[in-house]
Amino acid sequence: MSQCKNQQLKYEDGTNEMLSADTERSCRLSRNSSTACAKCSINHSGPCSVSICMKVQQSTKVVTGAGTVMALMRRRLKLGVTVMMINVFLFIIISRHSSQDKNGRHKIVIPPKPFWTKLVLSSSYWNRQQQILDLKNNPILLANFSVSDLPDWLTDHNMTSDPCQPDLRVTTQVKDYNSLPNRFKDFLLYMRCRSYPIMVDQPNICKEPPFLLLAVKSLAPHFDRRQAIRQSWGRAGVMANQSVVTIFLLGNATAGDHHPDLSEMLRYESERHKDIIQWDYRDSFFNLTVKEVLFLEWIQTRCPGARFIFKGDDDVFVNTYRILDFLKGLSPSKARDLFVGDVITNAGPHRDKKVKYFIPESMYKGAYPPYAGGGGYLYSGDIAARLHNASRKVALYPIDDVYTGMCMRKIGLSPEKHKGFRTFNIEEKYRANPCAYKSLMLVHPRTPQEIIQIWAWLSSPDLNCQ
Repeated sequence: MSQCKNQQLKYEDGTNEMLSADTERSCRLSRNSSTACAKCSINHSGPCSVSICMKVQQSTKVVTGAGTVMALMRRRLKLGVTVMMINVFLFIIISRHSSQDKNGRHKIVIPPKPFWTKLVLSSSYWNRQQQILDLKNNPILLANFSVSDLPDWLTDHNMTSDPCQPDLRVTTQVKDYNSLPNRFKDFLLYMRCRSYPIMVDQPNICKEPPFLLLAVKSLAPHFDRRQAIRQSWGRAGVMANQSVVTIFLLGNATAGDHHPDLSEMLRYESERHKDIIQWDYRDSFFNLTVKEVLFLEWIQTRCPGARFIFKGDDDVFVNTYRILDFLKGLSPSKARDLFVGDVITNAGPHRDKKVKYFIPESMYKGAYPPYAGGGGYLYSGDIAARLHNASRKVALYPIDDVYTGMCMRKIGLSPEKHKGFRTFNIEEKYRANPCAYKSLMLVHPRTPQEIIQIWAWLSSPDLNCQ
């Protein structure tokens, strides 16, 4: 290009320019470079003019070629999108046509084979009883069996017609039945019974549907606990501008469990306070599940309009003010599906016979669903109705709070953990501090005297917890 220096370019408009490396570069990069060689001429002939025009033409070909490629790609993209839309449209038309018979009615598409696996009989008694209930409540599952292939345990005709009669078959169906503690034997014999006569009822207690129903599990001899609750957090009537109803849930304290006969005292208590609900069944730890099922039935019969239900033990302190304040702040959707408490997750049955909650493997296999500790939990009236329906489809289990967790799973929900529920107490250094209870909803356990003392603290206008 040194040969071209000091050469002059002459344009058609009459202007002249000395050729330089910058001028050549400008010419090659010009948007009008396709006509640059036609518009200019070099004042002498020679390799310089040929070289310049060749460079300009090469640059022109690159720019023009790139534009052509982009235009071609855009046309191809449009064509591809058009073809794809046509294919989708044809697929929809063909699908609709194929799902109808000649008369224009939609065909029912039947799977060629069941998508569920064949049911295998569990070796644990509760799991097996639940399998039977699942099959009876979901007959479609039986399509996986031929008539001759139905398992014997599902078509056992030796079952007694009265479910509240002892089921003696368990003595052979539970492999270690004879070595189990008596409480297990009693539970297994009457596991199918869900209906017991009511001895004491309060049919008009929810004549005006309450905002909050406080249901307390109690035993007949626990007069002092019930009275402490009546004088404190279970005081019925209007509290914080909301209606509150309190009931106590009892079974029958039998002589077989060495209870004294307190029936006359209980009758007097019921007539005096009109808050006792009692059924005629053996009131034992393993029968707390029976109390749960009977209570769910009672709600639907006697108190279906209750907005919210608290259910707990008679040895807990409940901050009713805090519960009412919490409930009033809920959104409608949150209130409908409410179930809160001290939730236990990733738990399973205890296999140690010395533990109160011991469950043998012959009784149950598997993990527990999330459940709220039985000391107390809070749920909506809507949930109560759904639990009542679900309880009919869940085999009775000897631990009542776990059973409630099973029913919650059956309706597709899980209890929600709330830090205000302390079913395993609070730190000892805070137990005598009135302000420690102000933000809590429940603390377990507490004696009758402690219940009255804490309630007095929280009710005092002089309490300052700033």
